[in-house]
Amino acid sequence: MAAMAPGGSGSGGGVNPFLSDSDEDDDEVAATEERRAVLRLGAGSGLDPGSAGSLSPQDPVALGNSARPGLPGEASAAAVALGGTGETPARLSIDAIAAQLLRDQYLLTALELHTELLESGRELPRLRDYFSNPGNFERQSGTPPGMGAPGVPGAAGVGGAGGREPSTTSGGGQLNRAGSISTLDSLDFARYSDDGNRETDEKVAVLEFELRKAKETIQALRANLTKAAEHEVPLQERKNYKSSPEIQEPIKPLEKRALNFLVNEFLLKNNYKLTSITFSDENDDQDFELWDDVGLNIPKPPDLLQLYRDFGNHQVTGKDLVDVASGVEEDELEAFTPVISNLPPTLETPQPAENSMLVQKLEDKISLLNSEKWSLMEQIRRLKSEMDFLKNEHFAIPAVCDSVQPSLDQLPHKDSENSGQHPDVNSSDKGKNTDIHLSISDEADSTIPKENSPNSFPRREREGMPPSSPSSKNTVHFDKPNRKLSPAFHQALLSFCRMSADSRLGYEVSRIADSEKSVMLMLGRCLPHIVPNVLLAKREELIPLILCTACLHPEPKERDQLLHILFNLIKRPDDEQRQMILTGCVAFARHVGPTRVEAELLPQCWEQINHKYPERRLLVAESCGALAPYLPKEIRSSLVLSMLQQMLMEDKADLVREAVIKSLGIIMGYIDDPDKYHQGFELLLSALGDPSERVVSATHQVFLPAYAAWTTELGNLQSHLILTLLNKIEKLLREGEHGLDEHKLHMYLSALQSLIPSLFALVLQNAPFSSKAKLHGEVPQIEVTRFPRPMSPLQDVSTIIGSREQLAVLLQLYDYQLEQEGTTGWESLLWVVNQLLPQLIEIVGKINVTSTACVHEFSRFFWRLCRTFGKIFTNTKVKPQFQEILRLSEENIDSSAGNGVLTKATVPIYATGVLTCYIQEEDRKLLVGFLEDVMTLLSLSHAPLDSLKASFVELGANPAYHELLLTVLWYGVVHTSALVRCTAARMFELLVKGVNETLVAQRVVPALITLSSDPEISVRIATIPAFGTIMETVIQRELLERVKMQLASFLEDPQYQDQHSLHTEIIKTFGRVGPNAEPRFRDEFVIPHLHKLALVNNLQIVDSKRLDIATHLFEAYSALSCCFISEDLMVNHFLPGLRCLRTDMEHLSPEHEVILSSMIKECEQKVENKTVQEPQGSMSIAASLVSEDTKTKFLNKMGQLTTSGAMLANVFQRKK
Repeated sequence: MAAMAPGGSGSGGGVNPFLSDSDEDDDEVAATEERRAVLRLGAGSGLDPGSAGSLSPQDPVALGNSARPGLPGEASAAAVALGGTGETPARLSIDAIAAQLLRDQYLLTALELHTELLESGRELPRLRDYFSNPGNFERQSGTPPGMGAPGVPGAAGVGGAGGREPSTTSGGGQLNRAGSISTLDSLDFARYSDDGNRETDEKVAVLEFELRKAKETIQALRANLTKAAEHEVPLQERKNYKSSPEIQEPIKPLEKRALNFLVNEFLLKNNYKLTSITFSDENDDQDFELWDDVGLNIPKPPDLLQLYRDFGNHQVTGKDLVDVASGVEEDELEAFTPVISNLPPTLETPQPAENSMLVQKLEDKISLLNSEKWSLMEQIRRLKSEMDFLKNEHFAIPAVCDSVQPSLDQLPHKDSENSGQHPDVNSSDKGKNTDIHLSISDEADSTIPKENSPNSFPRREREGMPPSSPSSKNTVHFDKPNRKLSPAFHQALLSFCRMSADSRLGYEVSRIADSEKSVMLMLGRCLPHIVPNVLLAKREELIPLILCTACLHPEPKERDQLLHILFNLIKRPDDEQRQMILTGCVAFARHVGPTRVEAELLPQCWEQINHKYPERRLLVAESCGALAPYLPKEIRSSLVLSMLQQMLMEDKADLVREAVIKSLGIIMGYIDDPDKYHQGFELLLSALGDPSERVVSATHQVFLPAYAAWTTELGNLQSHLILTLLNKIEKLLREGEHGLDEHKLHMYLSALQSLIPSLFALVLQNAPFSSKAKLHGEVPQIEVTRFPRPMSPLQDVSTIIGSREQLAVLLQLYDYQLEQEGTTGWESLLWVVNQLLPQLIEIVGKINVTSTACVHEFSRFFWRLCRTFGKIFTNTKVKPQFQEILRLSEENIDSSAGNGVLTKATVPIYATGVLTCYIQEEDRKLLVGFLEDVMTLLSLSHAPLDSLKASFVELGANPAYHELLLTVLWYGVVHTSALVRCTAARMFELLVKGVNETLVAQRVVPALITLSSDPEISVRIATIPAFGTIMETVIQRELLERVKMQLASFLEDPQYQDQHSLHTEIIKTFGRVGPNAEPRFRDEFVIPHLHKLALVNNLQIVDSKRLDIATHLFEAYSALSCCFISEDLMVNHFLPGLRCLRTDMEHLSPEHEVILSSMIKECEQKVENKTVQEPQGSMSIAASLVSEDTKTKFLNKMGQLTTSGAMLANVFQRKK
């Protein structure tokens, strides 16, 4: 074994079986480096192994007395590695030290060396491979330390192959280690304890843990790689970003994480801790504590502040701008060089803002001059080209020999591309030069991509090009080869080139386009074949190509086909795709003009008008509006209007009709034929009456304002449009005495409401001061709440006028005119005051006051009218007209006032539509006074309270008026007249439902309790409905108990025993609130007291009173029968009460008796069923189990069926 070691070629057992080939290579490289080190230290001055300066393996001091016999090769290698003079020892290589430590089993020292090298970034392959090999740490059972394994001679002894370390599988200092170096936890020195049985289990547990951690790491790395690959920008896009710096490259995930880390670090450094916490929460997938979480092996950049400061040290280069029509030749640039060089020297270096502005202005001027120059040159070039084309139109092209012409067709296109330029191409054939002269015209240059165009070549490359003029044609001349081959031989020879023009595609490929016209022709032929093969999701990418070809193609038939493809490009285009097509159609229309739009685009729309897909019809409807500005006005007001009218009347899709309405609005903005006014009005009425809310909303937002603007121009807004709508409302009210069509009323009234902004704009524009409204000096600000919020921008008064500044000036003059000078000579405003308002007030008086919807609609209309025309107009023009009609004074009180104006809808509409427009203190006082007067007059005249109730309902819907209404009612509570107090008590019932419980407890209940102790019995009775409503809506226990006590006093106090009207009111209240009241209140109070009242009614002598009570009891019991009633309550109170009621009905109302008998029978059956079910409780479990078993079997059988739906249906058919 000792003899094999020095030789270095032995293949004995001394070779470590775990070392790979790369390890052997590393050893050889290390040995070579050691020999070179010896030569550098000086030839012939080898180190004596026995000298003091040497460090050999046999040195007991140097190597800890770990020398072993039989390693002379190693000793000599170490001696050579430490070669040098005796005085200055050579520097020992780290690899040699590592090898020595491993040989001598100083594994912990080697591990520490490996860790330090790893941390310093100088990882040693020998140590890495050793510690990553789990076999080096597995103990072989039964092998004592220092002995080789049985049957392997010298396994633990000599290292073969030039001093390589021996196998350590049997070393005495071996560690029992798990198969990984990922954690030091797997080094367990305690495994050699006496308890040897746990050794395997512990090892398996550690290995499983490490395996799991490794898998998680791999998974995380794979996820990072996947994300990086997904977001990797393609090569072509990166080129685009580099060539066009203004295009922002999308942020990469790694960049985003790095920026997030820097931003969070900046926030923390500057004490924005809350912002940092929020930022961390929004990026919960990132650990901001550790930079390594951003990515692997990524250096941390400086903080944001340092980056910002460093940015100022870099000079930002300006962008080179050229005109889009042409490039810039270098000789022109050289011509401008002296001009730029003669600029002031201050422009050469960055100076303050004025210098940079001067540079920018000069550069802009140069760019403008360049642009003008190139546009003029382009016009000259095109004119010359057209002249030459006309001259050479009949000129015969020189014939080319048949033997040469195929070679022209087959000339590889890539040669011209690879050359990068167009000089004379010289080709050598047997020493003979053949010149091929290529003359390319400017037209061809315009079709060459920029990177291949002459403008992009360096000057030295372009100097060799032949001069080309616009007059030169795209002809290529070939010289005949100086050969004597027959043309047939040439043709046969060239036939071996695998080219074919037999197919359509081959024909297109073989003919290279040589002009813009031929390019368009080629695109027109190819696009119909390309489109069907493009994915549906990507077809919108073809829209620019189709439109450009359709725009420039000379053949009308081809253009029609291309536009047909455009409109049929996508089967069901979504919103974005339709917008793209519409954008293209508008660009096409701008380019080709109105004649071609009419002849080419409109027929495509007409074809799709009845398409089965609504998305296609939607495209047609939107196209009509988008193309309206680019159509001839005759077509706009005839054909397009007819198309839209047909779609509005016939199309069933709401979305299509909505788009039709918007397009009609655009048409109304461009139409100028007065004869179409009445047709537009009919379309307006049809749109307003559409069953779809979407269509009606679009009508108010787009169509109606546009139509109103046209009507204003024609002078028909006041004289026709508004008056016609008012007349239709009056006609509805006349015809609807027995049943008003509220939908149509809402339709007409909402249209009038939408016309208010247009009416006010007309008043301002026709005012006496309109000529004085000039914008000069400081413009006054318009209050935010001056106008109601418009439904759309087209209903904004400032939009109609032209600007908010102009409107502000007009408003200032408007208020001044109303306050100081009046309305003399102001025809448009006088029409509003003298015709519109009186007619509206007359209509309001005809409305049924009990129709809550109508009252609400008119209230909103007057509110918008008053807010739009302003506070001065409301106070001086609107309120006086209402007050003249209402005439609120106690002198007019008489019994005949019951049919007066106070009982009509004028009262609630004036109160809620006019008096609530402004909310200053004087306005609120006026409203309170008006309501108090109305309540007093109606009460004293014994008139119906419907108008007052309508006012309370409308105002009570807004919590802002609850306090005000309670103030009005308190006025009634303390009024001297019992009639007014009684009215106030009844009004509380309407107010309780909308008021919060705090106000109920503090204001309502005290007032009701005050009224419940009123000397007048009628006032006390009037409080009962309000108490019942409180029991129905309030949930506060304390409040409910107070109300319950008050109702109990009404029922149990002897003074009320004979009060028939009180009992009737209580029964009616119980029937109304019982089903919705708290169950405990219903069970413990309502039903037992109904039972008592039914018993007392059996003893009533007066039949009329008995029947009255019985009828109300019947209604109450019918309402309560739908509630859940417990068995005890049913037996003790509900059924006995029904039986008492049946006794009354048998004598007074037999038809009710039949119904009561069925109700009693049904209740008795419920009680019997509950009684019968209780003993069968034990049987119910078995029955349920049987039913579950049956259900499971049935479902299993159903799950096994694999037949069709038709066969499955036959399973349930009865056999015949």
